[in-house]
Amino acid sequence: MQVKNQTQGRPLITQGELAETFWTRFRGLMKRPSLEEGKGLVLKGDKSIHTFFMKFPIDVVYADRAGRVVRVEPAMMPNRIGPIVLEASYILELPVGVIQATGTTVGDQLIMQA
Repeated sequence: MQVKNQTQGRPLITQGELAETFWTRFRGLMKRPSLEEGKGLVLKGDKSIHTFFMKFPIDVVYADRAGRVVRVEPAMMPNRIGPIVLEASYILELPVGVIQATGTTVGDQLIMQA
């Protein structure tokens, strides 16, 4: 799966995984040693995340049903609970630095491709 920020013309995820069941969303990136450049996790149907039992910080992008970015959280540290974002339809978990490197901001349009 790939996710591109169409507004900025930059890829956010080039080798992504989709988490759409309760357990795959709950497990997320727990117990992984790191998240490599280009990789990411798309949590479909979530409005909030946690970083409990993670070993590294992540960038987090919340998007609505139309793919519009509604919130960004750069460098969310392990063992935290993110905000509940009612407008969110899916959440991207990305390596730290992706938000800044791609210039991703609220209002940007995302496109997902299988």
